[in-house]
Amino acid sequence: MGFLQWFVMAALALVVFVVQVVAFIDAVRRPDKGFRAEGRVPKAGWLGILAFAAALGFLGLPQGWMQGGFMFGSFLNIIAVAPAIIYWVSVRPRLQPYGTGNKPRGPQSGW
Repeated sequence: MGFLQWFVMAALALVVFVVQVVAFIDAVRRPDKGFRAEGRVPKAGWLGILAFAAALGFLGLPQGWMQGGFMFGSFLNIIAVAPAIIYWVSVRPRLQPYGTGNKPRGPQSGW
């Protein structure tokens, strides 16, 4: 594999890993009541799934140029990106009305 191909694969692996980590962080910030109200999988289940996916994504990052084993890492990234995509497309839109749990809802008064 030439340098350009390695660079493109490494950039894609990095983007996939960032998507997985941001999905995990977003799930951590969402309140548990939203997960219970909107789906069959509780918050702890989604956190476990997304953490495992991010770990696989981390293992899928390339270690160095022209080293063996990167194709297996690419395979790990393909498998690990699926839960993050499912979270972003299906779960997160249903959780957005519940907010992030750290901001008060309703009218605020300064007095």
